[in-house]
Amino acid sequence: MACKIDPSLHQDKKPSWIKVRLPNDPVFWSTKSMVSDLNLVTVCEEAQCPNRWECWSHGTATFMIAGDRCTRACGFCAVKTAKPFALEDDEPQRVAEATKRMKLKHVVITAVARDDLKDGGAEHFKRTIETVREVNPGIVVEVLVPDFNDKDWALAMVMEARPEIFNHNMETVERLTPLVRSRAKYWRSLAVLRKAKLMAGGRVATKSGVMLGLGETDEEIYKVMDDLRDHHVTVLTMGQYLRPSAKHLPVVEYVKPEKFDHYKKVALEKGFRHVASGPLVRSSYHADDFRPELDLEMSDVEELINEIEPGLEMQDADLKSMLKSGQA
Repeated sequence: MACKIDPSLHQDKKPSWIKVRLPNDPVFWSTKSMVSDLNLVTVCEEAQCPNRWECWSHGTATFMIAGDRCTRACGFCAVKTAKPFALEDDEPQRVAEATKRMKLKHVVITAVARDDLKDGGAEHFKRTIETVREVNPGIVVEVLVPDFNDKDWALAMVMEARPEIFNHNMETVERLTPLVRSRAKYWRSLAVLRKAKLMAGGRVATKSGVMLGLGETDEEIYKVMDDLRDHHVTVLTMGQYLRPSAKHLPVVEYVKPEKFDHYKKVALEKGFRHVASGPLVRSSYHADDFRPELDLEMSDVEELINEIEPGLEMQDADLKSMLKSGQA
């Protein structure tokens, strides 16, 4: 059923609860200068994140590796779609240097989808994680990855670098996935989250995010929550979809803050351990407020290992035995 769009939603004036604080802290400008100096790309700017003023004022940023050109054209995303440039060999070192200069204890590393590369950019992720750790020992590394077109061997490359937190966003409900996400598939994304945890022997916190306001129903939102919990995801972010331009999908509804509070309560009741839910919440918003990597329980590991079954589709014949020992 088609959703009726309220024309007033797309006027310049947004609801009072959609407020963006402009920068007034010198740390913001020093962060911006550092990002420019090291010739880095941040998802904060490329995705037009409404919180970039706040995060940069606190000296935090989410680094986007593998360029600023995506091979996919998702209906919600502000990142440009174009033929990507070649990977920059020194980018891992530049990201690592940024984490050192900023004295980060928690870094989020994400990337555009690179379907032009055989491994989807997985090796570049691995090199970046490893280099960050060499330069900044003890840092907590969170990755926000694409689906690598469901190539298990590519996903395994990322997991070999042992990120503490693995994030892959569902973005929306199952019904709206074909409309919202270019090439991505609902059940494939769930499988990626589950496999990542299996490849780490359960010793990684898995995380996902959903945008609201695209025409989803309460029942569909609850189903996403259930599906994520069935795939052992314990961290959830929920935020309002904001239309980047007239060429992108329209906003169907501005969800009120109290509704986000309700969804958070439901999510916690369903077993998520950490939930960030609010109009301006994004995948990496206050990412270092949570320490999900500290609350992994051995029961999680045992339950996951018991799920390894003959029918598990893995493209590497040796991967299953590696999973059992957490060696992948």
